[in-house]
This record gives sequence, C-alpha cells and structure tokens, in this order.
Amino acid sequence: MNSSVIETTKFPDSLDETRDSIKPAEKQRPRVLIIANQKGGVGKTTTAINLATALAAVGSRVLVVDLDPQGNASTGLGVGQDRRATGTYDLLIGRISIHEAIQTTDVPRLDLVPSTVELAGIELELVNMERREFRLRDALEHVATKYDYVLVDSPPSLNLLTLNGLVAADAVLVPLQCEFFALEGLTHLLRTIERVTRSLNPDLVLQGVVLTMADIRNNLTNMVAADVRDFLGEKVYSTVIPRNVRVSEAPSHGKPVLLYDFRCPGSQAYIQLAREVLRREAAV
Repeated sequence: MNSSVIETTKFPDSLDETRDSIKPAEKQRPRVLIIANQKGGVGKTTTAINLATALAAVGSRVLVVDLDPQGNASTGLGVGQDRRATGTYDLLIGRISIHEAIQTTDVPRLDLVPSTVELAGIELELVNMERREFRLRDALEHVATKYDYVLVDSPPSLNLLTLNGLVAADAVLVPLQCEFFALEGLTHLLRTIERVTRSLNPDLVLQGVVLTMADIRNNLTNMVAADVRDFLGEKVYSTVIPRNVRVSEAPSHGKPVLLYDFRCPGSQAYIQLAREVLRREAAV
C-alpha cells in the first residue's frame, strides 16, 4: 500500500467536518485509551484499528500498541510477520525502548508497536519482574508529546497483558456485541475496571461503550441495545457498528476498512464513532 495514495484519498465529507470542527487538543502527554473486553469476537481489534485510522485521518497523531499475542491489529494495519522482529514482548521485558519498538504504517500519522509470537509466553516472565503491572505505563512515559492518542488493543482475557493496558490507560473503550450475554460480560468487565481503579490506577475511567456487529433487523439486537442504554445511559455511544461484509474483508488485505472501502456502512460508522470519541475527549 502506497502512503502517497492514502494521502490523496478522498475521505467522506463527515471527516472534513470533523477536522474543521474538532482540532486535536495540545496535551502534555498522549491520552491512552485501551480497547478492552474480556470476551473474544466482539470487534475489539476491528474497533482499535479503524478508530485509530479515523482519528489519524482527522489530524491526530496516533500510536496503536498491539498487546494481543494473536497480533491481529498488526496484521490489520499491514504489518506482517516478516516485519515483526521486535515488538510489545521486547518492550515489556525491557529489551528495547519504546522508540525502538515503534514502526510506521502506511496510514499517515498512525504508528504501531506490533505484537510478536513471543508475547504468548510473557506471563511467566512478567510475574517475577518489578513493577510488573506498570511495564507499559513506564514505557509510554517516554513518548511524551509525539502522539495525541495511544490506542491499546488488549487480549480477550484478564491477564498481566490486559492489566498492563488498564494501568497505562486514561480511559477504557468497550466494544460490546449485540448478543444475549452482553450485559453479563459487561458487568464483569466493569467490576474489573473498578478493582484496577481502587488498587493500581485511580484515574482510570470508562470512556464509553460501543455496540458492535449490530443487525437492526434483528429484534435481539434492538433489545440488547435498549438494555445496555438503560444500564449505562450516556456512557453508551450513539454510534452503532453494523455487521458489514467489507469490515470482515479488510484485514485480509492488510488495511483498515476506512481505506479498503470508505463508503461502506462499517466505515461510515467508525467515522461517526471517532467524532463522538473526539467530542468526549475535548471535554476532558
């Protein structure tokens, strides 16, 4: 993928409006958002890479940190295994610095710390390390003002990797699939966030919940959406991410869906989500 092609890509007018109306705030340090859900298959990685792309498209400088051993965020941003000699594993064990771990992507203003296969076995190494829950937070201190946002894609489980992401983060963004057990999983995640806030990161807040894989023709989708909104009110984003074939196809091409097909419903939804996230961040 040629970055010059991306630079001249005509994004939808909604992105132009966002760029004009919401400028990236000047911050002393980047805002760190972790995309988290202890349940797999909810659109977590898809949300991470496409939200990051949308934020970059409107002018923010964004770093994605791939904390999932599966490495899907890295693949989805076009960084294949052949480009992952080092990554989050080496960063967390202290073998390299954050600057050595960062790679550029073909998306302007969007960089990546990729996942490597060694990340799957890092738990045993971290458990006896000093400040084991703070390894990512300590590393991110050194990126200073280089980025406006750091988006952390976490694994679908509560382990030391997810805990490192929660301790490093300012806020949690939760993708929630519109299915029967959604509220049960969400309640468990909120308890986890509360425990982390009490013991390790008192500044951690819930940025918002985004409903994903929605089919508005399905009564269950509408019932789940209504229940979640009743439960969390304004914490639930107005934007709903629909089920969309183009969103599913994009990772196999090593592209976020916004670059694969920015006119499809999935791309439009992530653009709207970026607008909501920026508005909430502007109020911080």
